[in-house]
Amino acid sequence: MSKLFIELYLDEDVNVVVADLLRARGFITITTRAVGQLGKSDADQLAYAVSQKMTLLTHNRVDFERLAKQHFALGKTHYGIIIAIRRSPNEIARRLLLILNQTTADEMQNQLRYI
Repeated sequence: MSKLFIELYLDEDVNVVVADLLRARGFITITTRAVGQLGKSDADQLAYAVSQKMTLLTHNRVDFERLAKQHFALGKTHYGIIIAIRRSPNEIARRLLLILNQTTADEMQNQLRYI
């Protein structure tokens, strides 16, 4: 079944206030802390996001670009990776809302986006 709305999984470097701001607007957003994933490797974080069919939000451009390339090369699916430059939680949420309000979860599959 197709998913309309993107659900976000925030890696541990992303301020949890971003999750609160997005939840206040009705989006499903979870954090590594909330699901007991603190301290796990980047590959584990992406694997968790994939297992939950969630788009991963991170500040870690280098590692997640590499992981996205590996997924592509192996023909594996992920549900999107969004790489955010470090900004205030309000600014990150504002930029995310542009994607969340204009892109479906299905369209986000295997995409790498930058905000």
